[in-house]
Amino acid sequence: MRQVKAEGGWAVVCTEQVEIHPSSDITPFIELRIWDDQDIPALARICEKIHSGGALAGIELAHNGMNSPNLYTRETPLGPASLPVVTWGHDPVQARAMTKSDISELRRWHRDAVRRSLAAGYDLVYAYAGHSLGGLHHFLSRRYNDRTDEYGGSLENRARLLREILTDTREAAAGRAAVACRITVDELIGDTGITRAETEDIIGMLGELPDLWDFVLGSWEDDSVTSRFGPEAGQEQYVRGLKQLTSKPVVGVGRFTSPDTMVRQVTEGSWT
Repeated sequence: MRQVKAEGGWAVVCTEQVEIHPSSDITPFIELRIWDDQDIPALARICEKIHSGGALAGIELAHNGMNSPNLYTRETPLGPASLPVVTWGHDPVQARAMTKSDISELRRWHRDAVRRSLAAGYDLVYAYAGHSLGGLHHFLSRRYNDRTDEYGGSLENRARLLREILTDTREAAAGRAAVACRITVDELIGDTGITRAETEDIIGMLGELPDLWDFVLGSWEDDSVTSRFGPEAGQEQYVRGLKQLTSKPVVGVGRFTSPDTMVRQVTEGSWT
């Protein structure tokens, strides 16, 4: 599938989320894994197919945090706070608030996943903080983060883990792969969650850390709207102007079906 996209002219083809640890298990939903070195051959095969089609290969590393019921691994879900997991199946599972030791372990898991991604041949390595699907998003959002230590409270504190993961990823990649960050622009729930204003402040703080910013909207349901219920390029109003806050390239989504729409956004300055 991804080889066909590459052959069709996509410049970069990504994997979707790849779980970095058994405590990030979303079974019964299907997701790639990079839990240990045994997962490298399968991921390398995907990468090789993308390259054979003429595109760069990106891998979206994610720890699903409170979106992980861990029904297969039976690991205790982890998040910024002790709250019920936030899953599509409304699973009756409680997440445990991460300790400083847990956070240190998460950083190690992510560094190991970066190392494995490089071994598999990927050109872009993502830190995933979007869609309310991962721990990095949960730490950023006041909806989930009620901590009173240096990882909670102020936006700077809530963004601390993202800063650390991005810094770790850059160090582990060591120039062998670009570092990308997918992040939620607005949770669309007002001041109880991530807002566009907060995202602007985050870019102001961390704007030069990754090599690329990938902006998405709200939850998966907000982001993946079908043509029946949402217009083409419906997210333009939420991402317009963010490029002015960083010198790095930015990516936006929102159901693009017309090359003319894409050209218009570029020429009108949506991405500049």
